[in-house]
Amino acid sequence: MTTRRIRSAAAAAALAAGVTACSAPGGGTGDDAKAAESVVIGVGSEPDTLSPLLGYGKDGNSKIFDGLLAHDTDLKLKPALATALPKVGDGGLTYTYTLRDGVKFSDGEPLTAEDVVFTYRTVLDAKTNNTARSELDAIKDVRAGGDDTVVFTLKYPYAPFAARTVLPIVPEHVAGGQDPNTGDFNTKPVGTGPYVLANWSKGEKLTFKTNPHYWGGKPAVKSFTMAVIADDNVRATRLRSGDLDGAVLPPNLAATFKNDDGRRSYQAKSYDFRAVTLPTSGKVTGDRAVRQALDAAVDRQAMVDKILDGAGRPAYGPLPADDPSYAPGIERPHDLAKAKRILDEAGWKPGSGGIRAKDGQRASFTLYYPSGDKVRQDHALAYASDAKKAGIEVKVEGATWEVIEPRMKSDAVLAGFGSVGDPDFGLYTLLHSSLAGDGFNNMAHYDNPVVDKALDAGRRTQDPEKRSAAYDAIQQALVENPGYTFLTHIDHLYVLADRWDGLTTQLEPHEHGFASGPWWNIEDWQPKK
Repeated sequence: MTTRRIRSAAAAAALAAGVTACSAPGGGTGDDAKAAESVVIGVGSEPDTLSPLLGYGKDGNSKIFDGLLAHDTDLKLKPALATALPKVGDGGLTYTYTLRDGVKFSDGEPLTAEDVVFTYRTVLDAKTNNTARSELDAIKDVRAGGDDTVVFTLKYPYAPFAARTVLPIVPEHVAGGQDPNTGDFNTKPVGTGPYVLANWSKGEKLTFKTNPHYWGGKPAVKSFTMAVIADDNVRATRLRSGDLDGAVLPPNLAATFKNDDGRRSYQAKSYDFRAVTLPTSGKVTGDRAVRQALDAAVDRQAMVDKILDGAGRPAYGPLPADDPSYAPGIERPHDLAKAKRILDEAGWKPGSGGIRAKDGQRASFTLYYPSGDKVRQDHALAYASDAKKAGIEVKVEGATWEVIEPRMKSDAVLAGFGSVGDPDFGLYTLLHSSLAGDGFNNMAHYDNPVVDKALDAGRRTQDPEKRSAAYDAIQQALVENPGYTFLTHIDHLYVLADRWDGLTTQLEPHEHGFASGPWWNIEDWQPKK
């Protein structure tokens, strides 16, 4: 459900020289403490931009930037650039923050309230290509009350607003003179975070070093590199060979390191789910009966057991079953007989090769998944197998996002979404009809007035009971009229050399590896003694 676009990484072969150029784990010095100062992590993708004005770091955990607030290990809000949590007034319509004294950007210039105002106003400007703008819809105005005070005025009381102020703050004196969509700031960022970008070789690696002006102290890890390796198997091989200190891995590959005494595995619970988008403009996927039949035909538990090796849960909607806003009773068993019955009643009759047809239209469509993503590929193949048993042909194709994006309006995609925190954070961008086709928002072009009304109600009231009723209504509506086939909620798995103390995991969103992971707090790591 997160909306920042992630670019597929370049081919593994193009990356070999880039990773070799990074300091290898251990550094060859024989000094473990010295070696621990530099870390090389293998990730599957890289961001298109490092500018928060275009969505980078909007949910926190950027190492280059800070927000007014930040999350701790348990995702509770804590002060960052602000000295304390906000003072809320006027019935939830005003939020006042006082800035921390003495904070400087990495270029040595001081942080002021005007930088905060500039950041939010630029994100909210319709000319800025930020597809996460709807997440700040509640803001009516943001103004500075002197150098160290910022006041937000809201259009309506928005219960989770404080959690939206983890948005990274950028310097007006640098970004203010540029076009936010095309300026150098996108690849040469300046922030207040613990690290600065030292080098970015697109499709290969991003290297970071400590920020000499960081307000939060000096990290023990002096530099780290994110090596961009799209192929899961190559990432595992490089970790095993010692080229990497750590990596994000799918379950089957993470399991191969289980008995490695020199490495430690981490498993993070997440809101990350895999789902098949079913565009309503498609000749087959646009039929509600087909969508309902697919929902019944899919064997979610088998996907958890066989694809995820148990590292996940069946997904019956966008929220996991242990979320406080999860609607009890929406669980659906694997029911092939029901799927066939739905199709029979809707006029989809068995035809050539067992594939159904209606009015001359075969029940056949293409399902794309991003190449190199073995977990999505396996989900897509299992989905196609389940669909075929009901008489629906799903043709699975791997492709780059550059190929997939133009086809998202009419073709199905094995997609990943999921945002932690308030249910509004993920559901609105996933389902609201006003966001259909807006980047990766509402990829299925789902249009359901009942859901739109409930999304708006959940966003615009602070009454817990009314909010609960709204999100229950949304989840029930998705059962009756699915725009996606929800498959699994996946756990995130990481393997790292066991050379540091202080590593923890958080409850994670869909986007992980680059920002989320055991390295979310890398500035707090300490070398093992």
